[in-house]
Order: sequence, then structure tokens, then C-alpha cells
Amino acid sequence: MEAGGLRCPRQRQVLFLFLFWRVSLAESGFGQYSVTEETERGLFVVNLAKDLGLGDQELVARGARVVFDDNKQHLLLDSHTGDLLTNEKLDREKLCGFTEPCMLYFQILMDNPFQIYRAELRVRDVNDHSPVFQDKETVFKIPENTAEGTTFQLERAQDSDEGLNGIQNYTINPNSFFRVKIGDSDEGMLYPELVLEKALDREKQQELSLTLTALDGGSPPRSGTSTIRVVILDVNDNAPRFSQAIYQTQAPENSPVGSIITKVSAADVDSGVYADISYSFFDASEDIRTTFQINSFSGEIILRMLLDYELVKSYKINIQAIDGGGLSAKCIVLVEVLDTNDNPPELIMSSLSNHVPENSPQTTLAVFRIKDRDSGENGKIVCYIQENLPFLLRPSVENYYLLMTEGALDRESQAEYNITIVVTDMGTPRLKTEYNINVLVSDINDNAPIFTQTSYTLFIRENNSPALHIGSVSATDKDAGSNAQVTYSLLPPQDPSLPLASLVSINADNGHLFALRALDFEALQAFEFLVGATDRGAPALSSQALVRVQVLDANDNAPFVLYPPQNGSAPCTELVPRAAEPGYLVSKVVAVDGDSGQNAWLSYQLLKATEPGLFGVWAHNGEVRTARLLSERDAAKHRLLLLVKDNGEPPRSASVTLHVLLVDGFSQPYLPLPEAAADAAQADPLTVYLVIALASVSSLFLFSVLAFVAGRLCRRSRAAWVGGCSVPEGHFPGHLVDVSGTGTLSQSYQYEVCLMGGSGTSEFKFLKPILPNIQDQGPEGNSDKKPTFGNSSGFNF
Repeated sequence: MEAGGLRCPRQRQVLFLFLFWRVSLAESGFGQYSVTEETERGLFVVNLAKDLGLGDQELVARGARVVFDDNKQHLLLDSHTGDLLTNEKLDREKLCGFTEPCMLYFQILMDNPFQIYRAELRVRDVNDHSPVFQDKETVFKIPENTAEGTTFQLERAQDSDEGLNGIQNYTINPNSFFRVKIGDSDEGMLYPELVLEKALDREKQQELSLTLTALDGGSPPRSGTSTIRVVILDVNDNAPRFSQAIYQTQAPENSPVGSIITKVSAADVDSGVYADISYSFFDASEDIRTTFQINSFSGEIILRMLLDYELVKSYKINIQAIDGGGLSAKCIVLVEVLDTNDNPPELIMSSLSNHVPENSPQTTLAVFRIKDRDSGENGKIVCYIQENLPFLLRPSVENYYLLMTEGALDRESQAEYNITIVVTDMGTPRLKTEYNINVLVSDINDNAPIFTQTSYTLFIRENNSPALHIGSVSATDKDAGSNAQVTYSLLPPQDPSLPLASLVSINADNGHLFALRALDFEALQAFEFLVGATDRGAPALSSQALVRVQVLDANDNAPFVLYPPQNGSAPCTELVPRAAEPGYLVSKVVAVDGDSGQNAWLSYQLLKATEPGLFGVWAHNGEVRTARLLSERDAAKHRLLLLVKDNGEPPRSASVTLHVLLVDGFSQPYLPLPEAAADAAQADPLTVYLVIALASVSSLFLFSVLAFVAGRLCRRSRAAWVGGCSVPEGHFPGHLVDVSGTGTLSQSYQYEVCLMGGSGTSEFKFLKPILPNIQDQGPEGNSDKKPTFGNSSGFNF
């Protein structure tokens, strides 16, 4: 019993708790809340503490929480304030789709004691979606004879919103043919229908474009559109129609065969085969069918044969047009034949001259007549030639014209003219005839020959071969024919002493100049003459030009040695004291060259010596000097062979022998060598003449020099005569008498005094060369003038 008594209170306690839970559960089914979709997170829905009649902290103490049936936290409970807030932005269409109303169920759970409140949240719809048609364009093909009142079902639009925010109406843009009727389906949906209210006519309007608009009930309402394209199908309810009942056209009588006279055009407002039109003649005569033909597709009327205004002046042609359904229409074509300007003007030449002399006064070249076989404006004609020509047309009687020159013509300005005489009528279109005349201006001799240069400079090297071509002159003549044929000739020289006829000749036909003989630069450096050019006109005209011929130097003269003389007389021996220092001036070779420029530049060279190394020669001035100290072992007599060479191409040269005697002093006797004494006996007559001539001119100068030398010689202890030269006694002075002079290359040199013997008398000989003045250098650096010396023999004593 006790056990049973203990068990019963526990059962009663469990039953009490179960009943309490059921009661609490039953009391909690009260909460109905609502919220608008698309509201932001954190929107206040309700204060649960106040709504449940609980204290502010009781929800926290009892651990209140919100649980939704879909296990998503749509709402958020703030336990501290008791506010129930949205936890996310709610989208009614995603949550409930097309279900209305959209309800979200949730429970409010609390502990201590445990208690559950059932609640529901209604998501109210907002108009956030516009109606949308699945097809943006719908095409209906309706025959034009469809009966009025015919309906056509249209596709409805879709709207994700519900209720008043869903689709409430359909409209169509205003038009004369259709309206929209709205029908209900079994599900309560609205379907639009297109109703034909007026009969269609494809010929007036082949296609309609309608805009169907679906409107929802939102505020403001949203809409969606779709295009309805109504294509009206054709039926053959129209016959062809010509654009004109009567076509009038004109055809010139010279219209070519195959040309299009006119074109008829008919239109059929039907389509397809009902609009295919073919053209043909209707009730046409054989003459019309022979003269014309019609293109059955284009309606072009084509000429089959030439028209003749004189035979038929007009045509009347009946044309019919038939469509593909057999309906037809007719029209009339009137063709007027026009008389045309089919005859061009004519030019009849009476007389013509194609040549006119230049410088002639006004001259008549042609006489002609013009005419036109047409009449009226087509027969009126005008005549003209090109502008800017020195010719004119002068009208005469009966449509005659004269072609004349305006004045004198110049053949040299223009030798030929192409004249086109144009004759045109005044018809439409204008016809013209052209006559071409080629006029040649004949020449007269009114222009003298003109040389290409007023003066010519020609160069020829001396020693040329006879008949050498040295250059040419050229002249031109602006005239023609024989008036332009030029002959050349040499004019008499201005200098009568110039033997021009023996120097040059000229080819009369081409102006080539030739040297008749070899020229010598040393005799003639340049000469001038005049050349004439004469034409073969009548009278002949001529002109002249100056020709200057410059002779170029050639290296045709070898150097000529002035000192020591090489004239076959007794050689002159140079005395050199053994006490002479190195570089002592023994003698100087003086030479000249008859050429000029570099052909006269001389250089000196020692070819052979009795004792090599004892003497040397300076290459540029010919000075012979000792090369070292003299000794007692050196031979007393020395013979030097020297070469004088110019700078020409090829170079020319001359050699000279110089005798040198080494002496201790003037007291030592010197005897001439046997061969020297024999040579002295045979004095060269030319040298004697030169000495006599020069001595007479230079006597005063020689006496002064001799006095000076005699004074010096008296100081010596003894005198000796050796080889015809007077050597004073005593020691040989350290130098000989030097007098500055000018050599071939403007270098100073030493004059030497020798005492000649062999005739029983004694005389001094002093040589002073005088160099040529180099002037008027030619084009190659050569002198234009032959070297000149002090006198005719080239020496000064």
C-alpha cells in the first residue's frame, strides 16, 4: 500500500505538468504580425514584452527566442528591449511565389517556466514587378476579306505581384481596325483578345503595328508592352490601273531603230500573282505593229523602223494591261513625229592657199561659202575660227567668207598654224561642220647667224703636228632652209704682221679650226683672230666672233749652261786654297732654260768627281762647295762633271765640266796642262765676239773690280801664272771676290775673276748672268713669254 501510495503522487505531478504545458500552449496562439516586403533589415515589427504583458527584463530572464517553421531567421528578437525586428530584406515573391496571402509561421519560446507562443508574420506585397510578356512581338496574318467582329486570342502577360498589384487590365494603342476585349479564365486570370471592328483593305494598308499594354493595380501602376504585327493578306479584288489614260509623246523623225519612244505604266494594288501585269497592243493596225513593238513586262514602246515625218505625222496606239487574276485595263498612246535638224551645215571651199611668207602684209588665204538644207532655226548658220590666232574671217556676199591674216607673221615665233573653221546652225540640237586648214609660214632671211659664244679661247701645245684640230666655233641661224645654212671663214687679222693664213684654217661647213704648222711657244705665246659666220640667204647675213689661241709650253729646250762657258775655249780652272773650310764656295754653275714654268725649274747634281766626297753641289742654286777639310794628301787637280736638269715631263738636262786646282798660295807657280794650252790656242770666235761686246759695255764695272782685286793681290808675296790664270804670290785668301747676283732660282752666287792668256796680253773676264722675267703664266703654269737676257747674246760682262 505504501508503495502504491508513493507511486501515485509522482503520477499526479507528471500529469499536472503536462496539463500546465497544454494550457500554456493553448494560451499562446495569439500573435499575428505583418510587415511590408522589401523593407530594410532592422525594421521594428512589435514589442513582444508589451504584447505578451511581460516586464522589460523578463524576456531576458526567461531566455526568450524566436524560431520559424522554415528554420530561417527572418525576425530578430532584442531581449533587452523586447523589440521584434526584421533580420533581412524580405521578398514576398521568393518566400511565397503566387500564394496570397503570404504567411510566415514562427514560435516564441521561453524557459523558467517553459512556455511557447505561436505567431504568424504576414508579408504584405508591394508593386515591385512590372507585367512581362514572354514574346516581345506577335505576328498575325489576316486576309483582307476577314469578317468584322472576328476575335483573335492574345498571349497574356506575367506579373510576380499578387492581388491588386497583379495584372488588372489590357489596352491597345488607338487604331481604326482593332480593339482589345478582356476575358476571364476558370482560374480567375485575365486573357486579352483582339477584335476586328472594321474591314481590312490591303491595297490601302498592307500591315498594322499595334502595341498591347498590360497594366497592374499598383500605385503607381506598372506596365509591360508587346508588339502585335498584323500582316494583311491580299485577294484579287483590284484590276490594274494605268497612271494616265492618254499618253502623249513626241519622236524625232531621225530616232534610231531600237530607241524607246515612251513607256506606259500600270499598277495593281494587289500583291503576289495578282499584281503581275503584262502589256500588249489592243486593236492595233498592221502599220502600228510594223512600226512599234511593246515590252510585255516593262511597258516600253520601242521603235522597230525609222519614222518619216513626210509620210506619217502622228500615231494612235491602244495598250492593255492584264494582271495575274485576269483583270485588265486600257490606255491610249499618241505619238507625234517631229521634223528634226538632221542636215548639218556645209562648207564649200572656192580657193585655198596653205603657204604665206613671213613679214607679209594682210593676205587672203581662203575663200569659201556655207549653206544648210534645213529651214527655220535649223537653217540659220554662223561661222567662226579659234581665238588667239593672227587670222580673221571676213564675211562677204551670199554667205561667202574670206580667211585672212591680221598682219605680218614671224616664222621664227611660229612656223605652222592649224586653223579650224567651224560652221554651226541654230537648230536643236545644233549641228556643226569643221574644216581644218594647215597654214605654213615660209621663211625669209631676216635673222643673221649667232655664235654660241662671243669669244672663244682655245689652247694648243707647242710643237704640235700640222693639221691638228684645235677646237671649233659654232653659230646658229633661226631661219630655215638655205637661209639657215651657215658657212665659216677667217676674217683678215687686225694685226697685219700676224701670218694668220699660215697659222690656222677653218672648215667652212662645221667651224672646225686646225693648226697649219707646228707652233713654238718661245716664238709665239698667243694670237687672236676673228671668225665670220655667213648664211646662204639672199641677201646673206653674217656675224663674227673673236678667237684667242694660247700656245702651251712644252719642255722642248734643254738647260743651257752660262758658266762655266762650254764654247770650246781653254777651260777656266777654279783655285781653292788647301786651308779652305768645309762649305767653302768653289764656284757656281749658272744655267738658263728657254722654256717657262716648271719646264724652266732647274736642279743641279754632281755626277762624277776625281775624288768623291771632297766636293758637293747644291741642288737648287748650283753652288759647288767643299764637303770637308782639305789635306796635303788630296790631289792638286780635280775634274768635276755636273748635271743640270729641268723639271719638265720628260725632263731635259745638260752636263758641264768644272776644273778645280788646290793651291797653297799664289807664290806657287802653276803651268797649264798640255792639252789645255793647245785648246787655248784655238779660241772660239764666238767667245771672242761676246767678250769684246760685253767688255765694251761693262768696262767701268770691270775696272773697279780689277782695281779691287789688284789691291788684294799686291799683298801677296809672289805671283805665278798657271793655265792662263793669274795667281798672286803669298797665301791664298780665305775667299774670292763675291758679288751678289741673281741666278736661275733667285739664289746668290759668287763671281770669279780669271786672267786669260795665250795671246800675249792679259785681260779679266767677269760673267754676270741675267735671268728671264717670267710673266703671263699660261693655263698650265708655263710662261707666255720667252726668257730674255741682258742683251742679244744673253750675257753681261
